[in-house]
Amino acid sequence: MTDLRARFEQLRRDAPRLRIRDAAAALGTTEAALVAIGAEGPATLLRRDWAALVGALPRLGRIMALTRNEHAVHERHGSFANVSAGPGHILVLGPEIDLRLFPGAWANAYALDGERPSIQVFDKDGEAVHKVFATGHTNRDAWASVLAEFAVDEAPPPPATPSPRAAPTEGLVDAKTLREDWLALRDTHDFITLLRRHKATRRQAFRLVGDDLARRLDTHAGSAALRLAASGEVPVMVFVGNRHAIQIHTGPVQRLVDIPGWFNVLDPDFNLHLREGGVAEAWRVVKPTADGPVTSIELLDAHGAPVTLLFGARKPGQAEREDWRALAAAVAERPIEAAA
Repeated sequence: MTDLRARFEQLRRDAPRLRIRDAAAALGTTEAALVAIGAEGPATLLRRDWAALVGALPRLGRIMALTRNEHAVHERHGSFANVSAGPGHILVLGPEIDLRLFPGAWANAYALDGERPSIQVFDKDGEAVHKVFATGHTNRDAWASVLAEFAVDEAPPPPATPSPRAAPTEGLVDAKTLREDWLALRDTHDFITLLRRHKATRRQAFRLVGDDLARRLDTHAGSAALRLAASGEVPVMVFVGNRHAIQIHTGPVQRLVDIPGWFNVLDPDFNLHLREGGVAEAWRVVKPTADGPVTSIELLDAHGAPVTLLFGARKPGQAEREDWRALAAAVAERPIEAAA
């Protein structure tokens, strides 16, 4: 650990703006290991009672919640509300912070002090699952109270080396039966069950089910859709997740900014940072529901894992917005670039 700290400090001197996730990759270690040695400042271990910890977060008032994967970062300002837990999941269903959390493989949590106090949760592989940052509107007394309540002296150390990520294997799938079952869907939440029943990956199902239900798009379809949503004032739902957390923004997008390598939404309460170079495939997907067809634009990485999912803003029991459906159709008509 002493050697790791020395190597990290040298790396930071050479690249002072390097983010900790990228520093971990450069050093061949995990983000959790760097946090544990104090690379981002003093780190306080927190008790691994995940439902209780998330359940305490409404006390903090307004915070910034961050969930990311390798190619997308989702940041949402607001307050935790309507927190509930069940077998294998924790739900946060507030009007501002909207999360689906799966704590089965969560392993370590730390509270970091400094200019931007945060609570950071990592999985058993040392990868960041979810982070909560204090803001100028956070109740700092409540923040201190939560930390005092959950602070512990010891916990299993995070892994010092990253685990190799194997690409999912694709077996034989009966395309006819898959399509029949897809057409029988009554809720978008049943889609994961459909994939499991057919032992199909998301990418594999898209390729097999038929162009009317899953149509291949240009890899820049996500930014194209968000540009149209901003110009047409079409409210959207933006999903970004990893294996253990999904974060959702529902509402408009307005301020769009391109910087080298990243497409960004930079609104007051919602930021999205999308590395389009990491998008290997994009699809327009149609899922039948009891409320009518629901259309999404889904961006996948090279392993077929979701990077970002886009829907029109809607609640259960509501039909899909016609302006979103038209927007998705317009994006689908754009030619696929040769590089895609």
